[in-house]
Amino acid sequence: MTKHPIRFGFQSGQQNVTWERMRDVWGKIDAWGYDSLWAFDHFYPIFTPDPAGPCMENWTLLSALSQRTSHARIGALVNSNTYRNPCLTAKMAATLDHVSGGRLNLGLGAGWYELEHRSFGIDFKTVRGRLEALDESCQIIKQMFTQDRTTVEGKHYHVLDAVCNPKPLQKPHIPLMIGGRGEKSLLKIVAKHADMWNTMHANPAEMKRLIDVIERHGDTVGRNTDEIEKTIMMPLCYKALKEREQMISGFVASTARITLEQARDRIMIGGKDECLDKIAQYAKVGVTHFIFSLRWQILVEEEFQAFAEEVIPEARRQ
Repeated sequence: MTKHPIRFGFQSGQQNVTWERMRDVWGKIDAWGYDSLWAFDHFYPIFTPDPAGPCMENWTLLSALSQRTSHARIGALVNSNTYRNPCLTAKMAATLDHVSGGRLNLGLGAGWYELEHRSFGIDFKTVRGRLEALDESCQIIKQMFTQDRTTVEGKHYHVLDAVCNPKPLQKPHIPLMIGGRGEKSLLKIVAKHADMWNTMHANPAEMKRLIDVIERHGDTVGRNTDEIEKTIMMPLCYKALKEREQMISGFVASTARITLEQARDRIMIGGKDECLDKIAQYAKVGVTHFIFSLRWQILVEEEFQAFAEEVIPEARRQ
C-alpha cells in the first residue's frame, strides 16, 4: 500500500474578499506551515443570494499569490473543465508551475454552475457530456505535460500535434486533483487519471465507502488506486466557543442536509484531542490530506494558527 503523509491545507473561494485580505491570510497560513493553499474557479460568488458580488478570476489570482507564498503547494479546488480548452489549461498550468517554483497542483472537475455558463455563453453540456469531456481533457493535459506533441481525436476535443513548451518543472507531470463523488462515472475518471482526489461533507465511514468504489474502478481500469492521495474538505472550528461551534455545525447541516450531530462528524472541531482522534479515524480509512474551508466573513485566523502550532506537529508524527 502506498503511504501518503498527513497534510493540511486551506481553501478560500475568492468571493466577497479584497485582494489585500486574501494576500495577507495566504501569507500567514503559508508561514504557519500548512501544506496546501487553494482558491476556486468561479466567475461569480456561489451559494449566495447575490451572484453579482465581487469574485476575482482564479488563474490570475493564483499567479499573484504564488509570489506571496513560498512553502505551500497552490491550486484551485477545482478548475471547471468546461471553461477552458484542455490545451490552454495545460499551457497555463505549465507556466504557473514555473512561476511558483514547481508548487502547482492542477485541480479539475466536470463543472456544475449553470449560471456562469449561461451568462458567459459557455456550452453547458449534459452531465454525461461534461464527464466525457473531463475524461478526454485529463488524457490531453497529461500528454501535453509529458509528450513532445499531442494528437487526440475525441468526441469533445480534436487536438492535432499540440505542443506544450516549456514542460512543467514537476516530473513526470503536475499532480492532477479531481474533485467530485459521482460513483458510476466520476470516480472511474479518478481511478484512471487522478493523483489526488477530493470531496466534502463525508465522515470517515462514507469516505471508506467511496474509496472502496475508487478501488473497484481501479481494478477495472488496471490502476493501483493506493497511488491516489485522498483528500477531504471541511470547516475548521478549533477551540471555539460553543456559539461558534453551533454556527459552523448549523451551516454544514444546512448545506449537506444532515443533522447537527452528523455535521460534527464532518468538521475539524473541538480541542486538540478531539481533532487528533478525528484525523486518526480518517487516516485509518486512507484519507491523509485535510483541507479547511470557511467563508471569509467567519474565518478566524487565530484558530488556524493555534491548530498549526498545537495539532499539526503531533498529527504528522502519528
